[in-house]
Order: sequence, then structure tokens, then C-alpha cells
Amino acid sequence: MANSKRQLFLKRRLRVRSKLRKVNAGRPRLSVHRSSKNMSVQIIDDVNGVTLASASTLEKDLGFYGKNTVEAATKIGATIAERAKKAGITEAQFDRGGFLFHGRIEAVADAAREGGLKI
Repeated sequence: MANSKRQLFLKRRLRVRSKLRKVNAGRPRLSVHRSSKNMSVQIIDDVNGVTLASASTLEKDLGFYGKNTVEAATKIGATIAERAKKAGITEAQFDRGGFLFHGRIEAVADAAREGGLKI
């Protein structure tokens, strides 16, 4: 019997997170979540269990409320890099969750790198 899309997603997410735990070395994690309408990004300190910085298309001041496009993802990536600098974070591990690394997820990572965040 074939696996459903959701089961494959959950398997990928577990695989990505377990690999991140092995190589993390105490660095914060840049976690990305996307839905069909919105996208959110957080920098999480797993040691203390605290979110250090976040950005989302649900923030009205970014101007992408309810939009989930590559342009919105680029803006979110630049915003998270800026907020990470303010929080004193220079590098993080990229956690794509169960999402494939292309399109909007890749746009977030590229924009964060261009913003000065070492991923």
C-alpha cells in the first residue's frame, strides 16, 4: 500500500530534524512552515526552548498578508535575517521541516543568506 502525502511529509520532517540534532552543536535553528495561504519563519533556541526571532506573512506591516508567493518568501527571509542581527544571531541551522527545498522554501533560505545570516 502506498504512503499518503501526509505520511511522506511526516517521515521527511522526522528525518530532517534527527539529522539536525546530530550536527547542531548548540546553534539555533531556522524553522520554516508554509501553508497554502501563509508562511512563517522562526529562529528557535532548542537548548532553552525559546523563539529568538520570527517573521510571518500574517504581519500586516510586511504587506503580504494572506499571500504565499516567492516574492513574499523573499521578503520573509530578508526580514528574519534583519531580526536575527538585532537579536545577535549570526548563524543558524536551516530546518525545512518536511518541505522540499525548492521554490518558496529555497527563496527564504537565499534571502536570509543575502541578509547576512550564515546558514
